[in-house]
Amino acid sequence: MIAMNALWTFSLMVGLLTLTPGLDTALVLRTAALGHRRRAWGVVLGIQSGTLIWGALTSLGVTALLTASHLAYEILRWAGAAYLVWMGARMLWATWRTSGDEGATGAGAEAEVGTGASNTLFGGWRQGIATNLLNPKMGAFYVAVLPQFLPAHASHLAAGVLLTGVHIALAVLWACALIALAHVLRDRLQRPSMRRRLDRITGTVIAAFGLRLALGE
Repeated sequence: MIAMNALWTFSLMVGLLTLTPGLDTALVLRTAALGHRRRAWGVVLGIQSGTLIWGALTSLGVTALLTASHLAYEILRWAGAAYLVWMGARMLWATWRTSGDEGATGAGAEAEVGTGASNTLFGGWRQGIATNLLNPKMGAFYVAVLPQFLPAHASHLAAGVLLTGVHIALAVLWACALIALAHVLRDRLQRPSMRRRLDRITGTVIAAFGLRLALGE
């Protein structure tokens, strides 16, 4: 069994990681702010599905191979960077293309979304899991942190999944707060001008994460 002090320490670490503004927060908040609540929950489920996969693979020792292999890490890093830059650039291009149409509503407003933001759970899940799994830094974090909390005389897979479940639970609670905030501000955030502004901010953040991933060591 995992000692309670180790469990609390791990919870504090991943809790601070969850609350730190980043790619996941930007993606969930932006999707919910556009009024796509089902898609927003799909994004949350997708991100946490990726987290569960990283946790399980780390518990089995598989992700250690990723960090040990420079080629494998570089392939995943460049694939993730390309995906993030493409997604961010697509958001930005959509807002510039429609910036002259202040009255965009209905189908026009959907065109502003720029990343296929139809209000579907599966579409959000696909976007969320791709964003998570193509981020090798997520795998590197789990390789560096998770093994320290795995008990020596217990199933590493069971303990790793339990700890990952704590991370997922905290992330879902944070996502609930983000989606609730977006719901409260929905009237203001769904104005065409605010949609474009939100997409520009989110697109810039996502593209910047991609560039940082590409240029980082």
